[in-house]
Amino acid sequence: MFAAYAARIDRDQPLNGLELGERPAPGARDGWTTVNVRAASLNHHDLWSLRGVGLGEDALPMILGCDAAGVDADGNEVVLHSVIGQTGHGVGPHEGRSLLTEKYQGTFAEQVSVPVWNVLPKPAGLSFVEAACLPTAWLTAYRMLFTNAGVRPGDSVLVQGAGGGVATAAIVLAKAAGLQVFATSRDEAKRTRALELGAVEALPTGARLPRRVDAVIETVGAATWSHSIKSLRPGGTLVISGATSGDAPSHAELTRVFFLELRIVGSTMGAKDELEDLLAFCAATGVRPVIDEVLPLDRAREGFQRMLTGDLFGKVVLTV
Repeated sequence: MFAAYAARIDRDQPLNGLELGERPAPGARDGWTTVNVRAASLNHHDLWSLRGVGLGEDALPMILGCDAAGVDADGNEVVLHSVIGQTGHGVGPHEGRSLLTEKYQGTFAEQVSVPVWNVLPKPAGLSFVEAACLPTAWLTAYRMLFTNAGVRPGDSVLVQGAGGGVATAAIVLAKAAGLQVFATSRDEAKRTRALELGAVEALPTGARLPRRVDAVIETVGAATWSHSIKSLRPGGTLVISGATSGDAPSHAELTRVFFLELRIVGSTMGAKDELEDLLAFCAATGVRPVIDEVLPLDRAREGFQRMLTGDLFGKVVLTV
């Protein structure tokens, strides 16, 4: 079957390790099901995999892709939860977690095999392309906002780095939930898009906000860390799920953290029941993922290149 896969690890030039071509189709396995992929979306995790983060040389070649929507062996339209237990079962209280592409082959292929536990029904109102955007970036944003930040309608939130998959999702979800959203970006066009998606104000990165916020959604890391801390009200919460600009900020703002009793919460992906809630939320409210571009699988390299350069707003989706 045709697939996009990591053939080599290159920490400096990750796309050097990306190959497009034939890979073995998944075989039968007890408790697992094979899904015919209709759409799969790109995430920064795929670039990190090509750099060898979470993916060792001994696991190569590895089909990339965490997210997918498709049709299972019984003809059901489904969405995949991409967090899989280390021993090949659904994640439970005593089961270590991994993502597709770390230990098990991913979704950038004609077919993917996952535990039956990881398959959820696709709501009829969501297209395959839309549904494929939800299990990683949108689920991460959902968990950051509603589980870890604990924000409620009427609260205020700052989303750093408008344009990225998680940040874009956070703006849309927060607006739909009745939050006051502020956003930042170095790019004027991305700030304009953030306003169109529902932000009350979009500012250049590092600019002072009109007022301090209840929560900050942080995925940028070192470049925005100090600004994120300074933008919180006393007792506010910073939730971080990524550090695309580096993980060693020059100013940790520790004095401000303890004096204002700020909360800093790490967040990774989301649970299966949260994905069920997210799917229901989208179906009920009409909220849909922001999609930058849809490409056929054989043009996956173009999508990876756009993600590498940051030249996108929302998700890039590959169709099979």
